[in-house]
Amino acid sequence: MESHLLALQTRVREFIARDIIPLEADPRQGAHGPEESFRLELVALARNAGLLAPQVSRELGGMHLTHRERAVVFEEAGYSPLGPLAMNLFAPDEGNMHLMELIATPAQKAQFLAPLARGETRSCFAMTEPAPGAGSDPSMLQTTATRAGDDYIINGTKWFITGAMGAAFAIIMAKDSESGAVTMFLSPMIAPGIRIERAMESLDTGFPGGHCVVHFENLRIPAAQILGELGKGFHYAQLRLAPARLTHCMRWLGNVRRAHDIAVDYARTRSAFGKRIGDHEGVGFQLVDNDIDMHCARLAIAHCADVLDTGDLGLTESSRTKVIASEAVWRVADRCVQVMGGRGVTGEALVMRIFRDVRAFRIYDGPSEVHRWSLAKKIMKGS
Repeated sequence: MESHLLALQTRVREFIARDIIPLEADPRQGAHGPEESFRLELVALARNAGLLAPQVSRELGGMHLTHRERAVVFEEAGYSPLGPLAMNLFAPDEGNMHLMELIATPAQKAQFLAPLARGETRSCFAMTEPAPGAGSDPSMLQTTATRAGDDYIINGTKWFITGAMGAAFAIIMAKDSESGAVTMFLSPMIAPGIRIERAMESLDTGFPGGHCVVHFENLRIPAAQILGELGKGFHYAQLRLAPARLTHCMRWLGNVRRAHDIAVDYARTRSAFGKRIGDHEGVGFQLVDNDIDMHCARLAIAHCADVLDTGDLGLTESSRTKVIASEAVWRVADRCVQVMGGRGVTGEALVMRIFRDVRAFRIYDGPSEVHRWSLAKKIMKGS
């Protein structure tokens, strides 16, 4: 690893250990993530450490890290469930920042992106819909945008919208009611015509604002709040989703490395049948398999990051890496629960929470089955 990146890794690792891990038991956390006051306190810690939103440009206060550099930093941040929140590199905000830096107008950046990059606000990305709308197949999008003079009127229902509760603004995917062309729109969440019906109960508990059902009823959006160009929504979704898919892999790799370290410590200190449980092959081999899975996931992430750094969209590489990493981190978390026995299925250790959180990753940003199907089509075409 290059010396500058090793120094940055050490700096983030020390910040997480010193400032963030001691706060993991703070009671201002619930089923839908930390309370906003707590999140802002975490952000202030990262800001003081000079580690806030390191992925964004220097003009926005970041370090302008490459994807390869992000792989190292995001894994270290993910070592605590609170780390990505503190450093303002969590989903969906990190992906939204990435996209807006690429295609937002200067006025849109000033209004929406700059406060987001500073950690002052949160955002959401509104694409997924209940049946028969868009899920794994975005072409099934049902939410409509109808031209009305210089404005567009948005109607539709979205769900699984991460972070919607308390978000300052949304990026909304909607199709033209006449042509069917899909466009991205920016809207403050307080705009008339947006109603959050509820936050959905979910396995994971780490996302501020939860995962919500959101209704748009005659939401009026000025043409100046079109994000990018009219009709290019699907193209922009690809610009966002491949890097965002990869950063999920980075963060959750850090999560399960923490679970693994907890399990290793337990295996070294807990004895049964005359010796440490880690000295029994049934436990020791599981820890070895964890190490192998994490190593393979890390290499896949690094390769995909290198591809993205060339300017390639990396669609094949990100799909492949998403399958490798999401299934690897799930196996690691599952083994950690098994190694820890009763402690692993209770809140006595962080392992239970990590187990719940990483299970959802096999669904988020495309389930493994959809990525395999996409990759299979490319293999059959010889591409």
